[in-house]
Amino acid sequence: MIFSDRSTPAPGSPPVMSPGLVVLILSALLGIQPITTDLYLPALPALTEGFGASMRDAQLTLSALLLAFGGSQLIWGPLSDRFGRRPILLCGLTAYTLASVGSTFAPSMALLIVWRVVQGAAMGAVVMCARAVVRDLYQPVDGARVMSKGLSGLGVLACLSAPVGGLLAEFLGWRAALTAVAIFGAASLLLVALRFEETLPHKNRRALEFGGLARNWLCIVSNPAFLAFSALSAASYGGLFTFLGSSSFVFIGVLGLGKAQYGMVMFSMCAFYVLGTFICRRLLPRFGVRRSVAIAAGLSLAGGTLMGLLSLAGIRNVWAIMLPYYLFMLGHGVHQPCGQSGAVGPFPHAAGAASALNGFLMMVVAFAMGGWLGTHMDGTVRPLTLGVWFWSVLVALSAWTLVQKHGEPQPVALAPT
Repeated sequence: MIFSDRSTPAPGSPPVMSPGLVVLILSALLGIQPITTDLYLPALPALTEGFGASMRDAQLTLSALLLAFGGSQLIWGPLSDRFGRRPILLCGLTAYTLASVGSTFAPSMALLIVWRVVQGAAMGAVVMCARAVVRDLYQPVDGARVMSKGLSGLGVLACLSAPVGGLLAEFLGWRAALTAVAIFGAASLLLVALRFEETLPHKNRRALEFGGLARNWLCIVSNPAFLAFSALSAASYGGLFTFLGSSSFVFIGVLGLGKAQYGMVMFSMCAFYVLGTFICRRLLPRFGVRRSVAIAAGLSLAGGTLMGLLSLAGIRNVWAIMLPYYLFMLGHGVHQPCGQSGAVGPFPHAAGAASALNGFLMMVVAFAMGGWLGTHMDGTVRPLTLGVWFWSVLVALSAWTLVQKHGEPQPVALAPT
């Protein structure tokens, strides 16, 4: 059976795959996102210089990818509810691998952006299905615990991505970093093709009917629990993306670190995120979801506020950014599993659509923040530090108000299937 002794199976879930295999597959599927974003970050300044491109174009290689990632989930979600998770995963991973190869050999920044958009759209299928698989197999509270295990695996991959990317960029050039992304995509495709078994117990044959789909989306976005947990996950991701989108330029261009040194900075940041997911698993049984995210929000706000105040005081060094950001990442390790599983929890029969909408909202936040960073990077650390401070305030407001009021999701009946 897939379910551990501490987990309660969702009604109708098929007894497939071992618990260890599920966590391994979830780690690979969820980890494709930091592999795609973090591994090439140390190479981003060199890539920008190599193409003779602007800072705005460099930001587009990340923000356009994430917008495509978010938008595509609105299509992949209903498709996965109609045809099942496995065929959508195979389709998405195949397209992702081909787009990664195209990115590696792109002759211009414009074509690189195009390939990154395709890559992001394909990545949407992969991550959306991973979140939906958790809802297929687990009840919401257990789902948060299982999601935290998968996100721990994501964190390990994120820890490795930036150092590996830094070493590859330092010694083999930026194209080598993009080649590593393609290799990971091919390996994940092989894993799913050989070991993943379908988790959706009953396919929704009417999932693609526009009328029913529109009613379901309206029901999902008007659900208070969905909005509360989506606000939490989106705000927390906003703080992460602010760091991802600006950190290579700040640490390498402003603070003078080498690519390999920057990779180690990213490694340490991801290590605290992994620690946060472990803290999440300790908090949930004792305090439940709402109190756990409230506690974690204190860490997020403390980290963002300290980072912002230090930069306003003119203290400009690596530790003045990283020590506060470690607090933020501890909180992030709690907010993401609780936010993602909580947003999908009320919709056991439309987990794909709910996961897609939750992911879309997070990526809209990332795209907007990427556009802001592209025009406000001014050769100082403040776009990074003040941006994280801003999102930490929103994290705390979401966790202490919306989640406390609406954080006990109840199953919702959607359009007939």
